[in-house]
Amino acid sequence: MRLDRFDLNLLVALEALLAERSVTRAAARLNVTQSAMSASLKRLRDAFQDDLLVLHGKMMILTPHALALAPEITAAIAMLRNLIASGSRFDPATSERRFRIAASDYITTVLIAPLLRMLGTVASHIRLDISLPGADTSDGLANGAYDLSITPPEFTDARHPTELLFEERHVVVGCATNPLFQRPLTMEDFMAAGHVAVQIDGRNTHIENTLQEIGVIRRVEVNAPSFIQVPWLLPGTMRIALMHERLARLKAPGLSLALAEPPFEIPKMREMMQYHSTRERDEGLTWLRAILRGMAGLPA
Repeated sequence: MRLDRFDLNLLVALEALLAERSVTRAAARLNVTQSAMSASLKRLRDAFQDDLLVLHGKMMILTPHALALAPEITAAIAMLRNLIASGSRFDPATSERRFRIAASDYITTVLIAPLLRMLGTVASHIRLDISLPGADTSDGLANGAYDLSITPPEFTDARHPTELLFEERHVVVGCATNPLFQRPLTMEDFMAAGHVAVQIDGRNTHIENTLQEIGVIRRVEVNAPSFIQVPWLLPGTMRIALMHERLARLKAPGLSLALAEPPFEIPKMREMMQYHSTRERDEGLTWLRAILRGMAGLPA
């Protein structure tokens, strides 16, 4: 198969087919008809001399050759997208670019939500795809599935550039009627109280890891799957929670919550922005990072 005889647009179809493992879903992903995607699959099978996807019961599975091709195709598409993005001038006022960001619900609440309000006035055509970070986020960043990842430093990938977005303090939060918040919180108070804690996908958070490192043990009565749910689990109870100050201050007025300083030193959490090393000269991404730094309180 010669490159000059191959329709490179088929690579986009192949990427979608390999990711979705369904002609119908791949067609929807690329906003084309199912018949058009079926025709692309036929041309791909002819070009690669392989079935690529085969029907097994009600599912389509990848052939061994397709499994080997998948990471190569994803990387090639990412490189081409980066090449096109870096070679064009970026004007936020007219750009219709879609940025793909991996960020926690906490980051989405305290930073992305106000960002969206700002974009409505200065860059109304820009779109965001936000995904929760997970074990495969680093791989997604490497293969171009994400333009930007926002995460604590322990979850970054050493292969790609990283920059500080902001530092976050932690505070103790509870119902405003809880007697513990009528006086300075002591270590004895903290240890005796029931706590709402967070585990995400069964993994410890930055807070849990930090408490383990400094040897603080607490009585956890409720485990929540994300920090965004914690404020709603405190009103009308005697439970307390250790959580991000920005999120706590945002939610405290509407839920009648009180805030207190922890009775021990806890290091600030650092939130980092990370992007692929090939995106250093991406004007759009450079602009977005500057906007985020400005909103987080760092020099843009």
